[in-house]
Amino acid sequence: MIRKNQNQYNPNYASPPGETLLETIQAFGMSQAELAERTGRPKKTINEIIRGKTSITPDTALQLEKVLGIPASFWNNRESQYREILAKLEEHERMKDHLDWPKNFPLSAMIKIGWIKRFSDKVKQLKELLSFLGIASPEQLDNLSYSKAIDFRRSRSLKSNPYAIAAWLRKGEVEARSIKCANFDPRIFKNALSHIRRLTTQIPEVFYSQLIQLCAESGIALVFVPELPGTRTSGATRWLNNTKALIQLSLRYGSDDHLWFTFFHEAGHILLHSKKATFLECDVMECNDLEQKADRFAADVLIPTSKFRDFLNSWNHSKNSVINFASEIGISPGIVIGRLQHDGYLPYSRFNDLKKRFVLSN
Repeated sequence: MIRKNQNQYNPNYASPPGETLLETIQAFGMSQAELAERTGRPKKTINEIIRGKTSITPDTALQLEKVLGIPASFWNNRESQYREILAKLEEHERMKDHLDWPKNFPLSAMIKIGWIKRFSDKVKQLKELLSFLGIASPEQLDNLSYSKAIDFRRSRSLKSNPYAIAAWLRKGEVEARSIKCANFDPRIFKNALSHIRRLTTQIPEVFYSQLIQLCAESGIALVFVPELPGTRTSGATRWLNNTKALIQLSLRYGSDDHLWFTFFHEAGHILLHSKKATFLECDVMECNDLEQKADRFAADVLIPTSKFRDFLNSWNHSKNSVINFASEIGISPGIVIGRLQHDGYLPYSRFNDLKKRFVLSN
């Protein structure tokens, strides 16, 4: 993103080009009436141009060039600059009606991690936030494709901030732009998932770049975006266009079992569900049929049902048996622990040392 210099000149008034025109003809000793006669323009039009009521059109600029000897480009540029400054001043006034709007967002956190810059001027801070979100005014936030998903995927037990979620999703969207992807191919993605599953045993320094590359080769931009205060989101999936999908992960719980389950859950959404939907994973949400299908997809890919059933029948509740089973099926032991805890076969307090812990840098 190209940012303008914070110290750039921002005038608080707009001088119409008619003022320059009046100064020019006065220097020539020419009246408005004479200028009207020489250009063939009505006296009223010339007077309205001078008072800033009427624009200098390209035709008028050419006539002024002939009569006054000053290039048409000068008058056209003067008019364009005036209209731009006028528009900025009008926008500045409109922005004053929304100065409290940024308070809905976790601004301090967004500034701290470098998503936006801090401004002491409230209007400038508002404009900075709007630029980050890619919208012209606060009213447009509701028009974003993922707004309905934000409203729907609310936590029932923990109150989430929809504005924080919007900012988090926007950051993922921006990050995804820099990832060059092939056109989405479900066959290639399904094959990639087998390779990705084997990466669950690796450390981030090994799996991170490979995971992103395998997804990109399948037509999916995978981004890791740290959660903001109030988001309570672990992942999201949406289509940026018909050939490019986005999987966004936050590493909310920082453990390998949650990371990999969330990834394969999002992968399930991509392979099983509509390209028009946005799927947002938050805490303790209403689990509809689509979410249940994505859950089953993730669970079955990571630990095939038949193998998990056989393991349960022979499990002696020891840590070593979990490690051996994980090695046998080629996944991280932490994922097995997470499955046992989720399904109620193991207390959430047991064997957590088998889970790998990750930290997502800002």
